[in-house]
Amino acid sequence: MDYFLTEEQRMIKDLARQIAEEHVKPVRAELDETGEFPWEIMNTLAQADMFRVFIPQEYGGLGTGSLELCLVVEELSRVCLGVSTTYAANALGTYPILLFGTEEQKKKYLPDIADGKRLVAFALTEPNAGSDAGGIQTTATKDGDYYILNGRKQWITNGGEAEIYTVIALTDKAKGPRGASAFIVEKGTPGFSFGKKENKMGIRASATRELIFEDCRIPKENLLGKEGMGFIVAMKTLDQSRVGVGAQGVGVAQGAFEEAAKFAKQRIQFGQPVISFQAVQHMLADMAIQIEAARALVYSVARYIDSGAKDITKVSAMAKTFATDVAMKVTVDAVQVMGGSGYMKDYPVEKMMRDAKILQIYEGTNQIQRNVIGQAIIKELTKMGI
Repeated sequence: MDYFLTEEQRMIKDLARQIAEEHVKPVRAELDETGEFPWEIMNTLAQADMFRVFIPQEYGGLGTGSLELCLVVEELSRVCLGVSTTYAANALGTYPILLFGTEEQKKKYLPDIADGKRLVAFALTEPNAGSDAGGIQTTATKDGDYYILNGRKQWITNGGEAEIYTVIALTDKAKGPRGASAFIVEKGTPGFSFGKKENKMGIRASATRELIFEDCRIPKENLLGKEGMGFIVAMKTLDQSRVGVGAQGVGVAQGAFEEAAKFAKQRIQFGQPVISFQAVQHMLADMAIQIEAARALVYSVARYIDSGAKDITKVSAMAKTFATDVAMKVTVDAVQVMGGSGYMKDYPVEKMMRDAKILQIYEGTNQIQRNVIGQAIIKELTKMGI
């Protein structure tokens, strides 16, 4: 289906697919087994200017936007969700600087991010604050020209590997979520360390670690926006990034569908390819329908975000929820189409199924997203006087 991409967008998409096929696919099984961080692939993406796609031109970027980022994420996810998570989390960590950074902060950090010299991570989740993001306990206490951070962040993607961290912490505990603020913290700052690398079911090439702040002193210039804006920074960031999780869903579903269809055409049972059986055809047909519907929604929402629209919360949640539910359904069905072979590590669909599950969980579970969508519907009905 033609989504009327521009010549530049097609070029970005094609280059991302080439990198995925030539540099990611040959090592994806090994990365999954070892959990090794894909630095070599990140360097290849940097050389191909893939980290520039969502950075404005004045800071060394290409000046493109959410749709272009989704195109890259989709193509990487089609081959390996672990690699695409590493890449996409860099954008997630960068959005607070793009959306709320001062000109000085942007000039200091964005050029290196665009060059791919420094990876970024976003730190919101804590042991007692997952879906309830307002329950964070990490504190940032003002001390003259500095803030002193104390607390722990849990399950942080790119943790330990990234050089730059955008961190949400409480500057006024009495105000709860309204007392949260956002900060830039650099790796190597005294008092900032990392816990163990998590041993995960899927996306194993992606590094997930705990961040530990023990009297970590950062300059007051590292505050993003104003004190008390931390929760707004976090929610606006996630509104921007969730469509990218949707793109991950589209990509991994597409990859699983292709593997299942190819296998069904080659696998002979009862004297004929299994794709000739109507039951298998119907499964493949449903998979194709779901993927195309998810892609259409993700691309439309990305374009809407790029238009400068402000009311993106509901549609971003929709794109994330629908596309990632599709990813889980399609990857499970791909394993089923391939039968016993699909359950074996000799074929990539078992990895794709393991990988896909996290998409329904991170950056806001799909249950929470449905809450977000439901609340938005209520507000719309109220405005209509219903």
